[in-house]
Amino acid sequence: MNVDKYTTVIEGGAHWSFIARRGTQMTLKDLTGGANVGMLFYNPMLLSEKLNTPDTLKCQHTFKLTKGHCLYSDMGRIFCSIIEDSFGWHDSVCGNSHASHIEAKWGKRNYQTDSNQWQQNGYDSFLVELAKYNLGRRDLAANMNFFSKVTPSPEGNLELSASAAKDDYVVLRFEMDTLVLLHTCPHPFNDSKSYPQKPVELQLEKTQAVADDDYCMNFRPENQRGFKNNALYHLGLN
Repeated sequence: MNVDKYTTVIEGGAHWSFIARRGTQMTLKDLTGGANVGMLFYNPMLLSEKLNTPDTLKCQHTFKLTKGHCLYSDMGRIFCSIIEDSFGWHDSVCGNSHASHIEAKWGKRNYQTDSNQWQQNGYDSFLVELAKYNLGRRDLAANMNFFSKVTPSPEGNLELSASAAKDDYVVLRFEMDTLVLLHTCPHPFNDSKSYPQKPVELQLEKTQAVADDDYCMNFRPENQRGFKNNALYHLGLN
């Protein structure tokens, strides 16, 4: 059976992983407002190659990520490009919530007593998904937090200053086959009164080929080099 489009809903406080093929695009939509989507990328053919957010920020001269930016691997290749974005600011420096964060803010709960209503954290969610591919703690990297805006306070401390509104979306176009790990657990700076259960719609579909005047490829000169690295990687594979 051929599937041209796949849509699913990731409930709040959940995690998932899959391989996004080169030439597909993924649309994430916040269904209620206030969502956070933690995400990591790996090369499924070379699992030691993973998302490198420091290089992603440095080579594109930015602190925030939005439309036009590309997400780089530690091999200088581009996993995906942000081709559409209604929110305009996505965090890549603040990492994950841990079990201690969740317990301190919203109390201790576990699966044995609370079943599917237990309050998961981003760090352990990634570890669960990594184990499915024979990966572990040493394979973690700095992750994306889509739909979370982080800015400095007047005292110079980073803080969660904004979250997405209902129906905000971001579209990622995958430039190479990519193992995607994600969770919908709270941002580590989230101070909601109760554990935020914020569902996200995820849609996968085929995308158009990258043209010479592509917005993301030409957004920064460094991105042109990244696309050339991808072209070399894919040489003979078409």
